[in-house]
Amino acid sequence: MFNVKEELSALFEGEKSFLANSSNFCAYFFNKIEDVNWLGFYFVDGKDLVLGPFQGKPACIRISIGNGVCGTSALQCKTVIVDNVHEFPGHIPCDAASNSEIVLPLIYQGKLFGVLDIDSPVYNRFTHDDSVIFAESIDILIESSDIKSFLNCYN
Repeated sequence: MFNVKEELSALFEGEKSFLANSSNFCAYFFNKIEDVNWLGFYFVDGKDLVLGPFQGKPACIRISIGNGVCGTSALQCKTVIVDNVHEFPGHIPCDAASNSEIVLPLIYQGKLFGVLDIDSPVYNRFTHDDSVIFAESIDILIESSDIKSFLNCYN
């Protein structure tokens, strides 16, 4: 298994741009982990989530908070793991090949600012252990970046 903390820290070293680092975050994980067909960020924009950096096929651009797996994670401010997206009420199918999904909230200073969304063509792909690794990786991303500047420019 690869050392996520060391590799991400090295990848982000010397760069404070959250946008650049989040783009490399997506490329890193998309190419490192198996059985993933989409991986990316959505950022809060009013009552919606708007598409950010990602890897995979073109995606839904806007998702209302509370809708689909991403919107549910954002509304509840908690990680949502779905073993079979076809059984999730209100699932938004951006890629017909996706069968399972994990979405983690992005929170800075107690405030939600987005979500990390990861899709897989494999049913039951994501575990609690995956959620821990991704949550720790999000922390590294936020700690390595000038998140305040990003949020000031973005909002």
